[in-house]
Amino acid sequence: MRIIETRGLTKTFGSNGNAVHALCGIDLDIERGELVALIGPSGSGKSTLMAILGCLDSPTGGSYTLAGQQVEKLTGAELAAIRNEKVGFVFQQYNLLPKASIVRNVELPMLYAGVPRKERRRRALELLEKVGIPDKADALPGALSGGQRQRVAIARALANRPALLLADEPTGALDSKTGQEVLALFGELHAQGNTVLLVTHDLSVAALAERRIEMRDGVIYDQKAAAA
Repeated sequence: MRIIETRGLTKTFGSNGNAVHALCGIDLDIERGELVALIGPSGSGKSTLMAILGCLDSPTGGSYTLAGQQVEKLTGAELAAIRNEKVGFVFQQYNLLPKASIVRNVELPMLYAGVPRKERRRRALELLEKVGIPDKADALPGALSGGQRQRVAIARALANRPALLLADEPTGALDSKTGQEVLALFGELHAQGNTVLLVTHDLSVAALAERRIEMRDGVIYDQKAAAA
């Protein structure tokens, strides 16, 4: 099954003489179970594309299908619903709630999705086991290392069993050793069948992927196997 399919996707900010064309006709396919890296310099359009693929924003033109559902014309509320159901986010700065326990942080997307309390707790503990920190369930984020907090963020991203795991510079705030450990975890998740899109400017991160998609000036400049 194709998880992502875009055709002629465009995004323009401003109008008339002040218009900025951030995306200029993006055609992109990502299949279920792929591990793909989206790379490009600042201003290439990769952050804008990531926001649209993650249902954080809508395109100006073109079509976008996410796990079989057309999303380019959805309202803000509809985008929020599909975002919670079908996309798991991992951000560079973790975005954890500082005063909530680790297990509560992982439960949060399930709370929004209406998952019953006992099932939320069971699934959250299972996910913390999966990412290698089952003993941190009752801790607060401030008591964890950067690598551990990113593991929590990954567990939270998986909470609603999303069709797409979208990671934005997931090792950007980590030292190299910890970053490699987190990348290894993404490799394990991919091996288990998860569809992962890594958005990064770091070629060492992109090397983990099966396929690299390079953007420049709002267009896809090149696509190739990461090892090529």
